[in-house]
Amino acid sequence: MHYIFTICQWLEQTTVGTSIRESLWLFPIIETIHIFGIILLVGATSILDLRLMGLTFRDEPVSKLAERFLPWAWAGFLIQVVTGLLLFSSEATKMYGNIGFEIKMLLIVVAGINAFVFHTIAYQSVGKWDNDPVAPFSARAAGLISILLWFGIVAAGRWIAYV
Repeated sequence: MHYIFTICQWLEQTTVGTSIRESLWLFPIIETIHIFGIILLVGATSILDLRLMGLTFRDEPVSKLAERFLPWAWAGFLIQVVTGLLLFSSEATKMYGNIGFEIKMLLIVVAGINAFVFHTIAYQSVGKWDNDPVAPFSARAAGLISILLWFGIVAAGRWIAYV
């Protein structure tokens, strides 16, 4: 894994990494935008997850909520990726070996797998249960796993500074 640390060292020394790290304002501005991305992503996915679990919006078709909120989730995710890479570039060696960062990255991968599995399996049959107040078990499970993962990702992100 030494080569990964070498890449982290190189990344920190790029113009972008150095500029963000040495600027008084860049890091906090990028971090604030990162937080807005979290709000968009976790807010939109939580609405869908709560609907899948049958806890709210039970009279709304799942497909309508997905159509309305998935673009917001994708926008938030895009903001997260861009700002996350910028923040990482300024502190890459600090993040290397940080357990909070490692947990966050692992949970993001698992959340992506959960979303992929949900959309390729359970959501394919949404026409059969779209208007049901309670979705089938596979959709409810995906919603519960998703909301737990995203809240875990936010928590792990906060822990990065303290572990």
